Amino acid sequence: MLKMKLVKINRNFIIAAVLVFFLSLSWVGAVSAETEQTEPYLALEAFSNSIADIAEKVGPAVVNIDTVRMVKTQSPSFEDPIFRRFFGGEFEEFRRTIPQKGTGSGFIINQEGYVFTNEHVVRKADKIKVTLSDGREFTGEVIGSDVTSDMAIVKIQADHLPTVTLGNSDKLRVGEIVIAIGNPYGLQQTVTMGVVSAKGRSIPAGTGGHTYRNFIQTDTAINPGNSGGPLLNIKGEVVGINTAIIPYAQGIGFAIPINIAKRNIDDLINLGKVRRSWLGVYIQEVTPEIAKQFGLPEDTNGVLVGDVIKDSPAEESGIERGDIIVRVNDEEVNSPGELQDKIRSIEIGEKANVEVVREGKEISFVVKIGEMPTLEEEGEYPKEKVFSVQTGLKVEAVTSEVAKELELPRVKGLVITEVIPGSSADDMGLQPGDVILEANRIEISSVDEWEELINKLEPGDTLLLLVFRNGRTYYVPIKVEKID
Repeated sequence: MLKMKLVKINRNFIIAAVLVFFLSLSWVGAVSAETEQTEPYLALEAFSNSIADIAEKVGPAVVNIDTVRMVKTQSPSFEDPIFRRFFGGEFEEFRRTIPQKGTGSGFIINQEGYVFTNEHVVRKADKIKVTLSDGREFTGEVIGSDVTSDMAIVKIQADHLPTVTLGNSDKLRVGEIVIAIGNPYGLQQTVTMGVVSAKGRSIPAGTGGHTYRNFIQTDTAINPGNSGGPLLNIKGEVVGINTAIIPYAQGIGFAIPINIAKRNIDDLINLGKVRRSWLGVYIQEVTPEIAKQFGLPEDTNGVLVGDVIKDSPAEESGIERGDIIVRVNDEEVNSPGELQDKIRSIEIGEKANVEVVREGKEISFVVKIGEMPTLEEEGEYPKEKVFSVQTGLKVEAVTSEVAKELELPRVKGLVITEVIPGSSADDMGLQPGDVILEANRIEISSVDEWEELINKLEPGDTLLLLVFRNGRTYYVPIKVEKID
């Protein structure tokens, strides 16, 4: 009887234990499910808070920059020959001077009131107003600027200001989250977020062949007014200066890497400009077409010298137009960018060993690296007439008037007056006002000489042109096209 009771008790105990076990499993599962459901929200909340913390921390050091530039306007009738004949030079009094307003962003780099921004934000500004996030307004003064890198320092009379922390843009990775703070369209303290889309981008900067190099590309929303504001990493450090957008593009913005800016800050503050090491040559890539024209293998490496600047370190050392630079200080250079970076790494006043290929032979030069002079304003060029279908160009002989207008060293060459859209010449960037000095390495100064040379070529042949533009020369290979 006792045995049967024990068995019954044991059986009941086992059933109870099993029930407790399954109930506990059910409770643990419910808790687990609840935890799984809440974890993503907690992670998102933490991430959201971190972005908000960055904006809250860095925001006070981001400023709004308003500029006013006084410009003169005129009526189109002032250009009428009859009007000019009647009034002569006195029509200047009919011009009106009006204020042209602009806006941008900047960020404070030290407590004494030094604000970093883009050069184009404050270019030729007659008045600069800097507004802090707390509403305080100051008059700003440009104490240093650099057109080439699009950087400027504005000084305001204030101290004990909030500042940003400068990071290391070399450590940025494609896909990394970045944050922009600025004043798009004058809307103060706007925060946007995105990722680093690419690094090392080269962006053309208008006419003249100048290019901004090594830009950071991001899909962070950057609009007019953001220029000069900081691009931040998730630590809240400045890794770039928001600088450019491509008009009509969506999701594409660019920023100057902060490491480039850090190298220039002292020069901008102390000298008012950026000092750069300088060789004094205009350079371009050696394409297979160019290599063939120089009698070299198509896979030739190096950098072609399109022109040598007068009285430059390169000219003084003996480097000439048409040389192909292959090494600097025993290190190979295979692209214009590599050569530029190598020269910039050499201190001004130091000597460098530059090796070139000239007429198939290697020659070495010792060059004392100089300081790059300030860039000058770019001019505009006149248009002329006459036609050559095979090249996609219209040309005319350079006259003394054209030579004077373009500041040619002597009256020679052919001025391009029209470029056929979609032609090889158009694809290679030739434009009206360019002057052709050589064709297939032969000097050319008349349309007859041009036509004679062109008529000897077959469709598909490469024509190597030496072109003069904006005070310098460079080589352009174009394909001769079939006559329609």
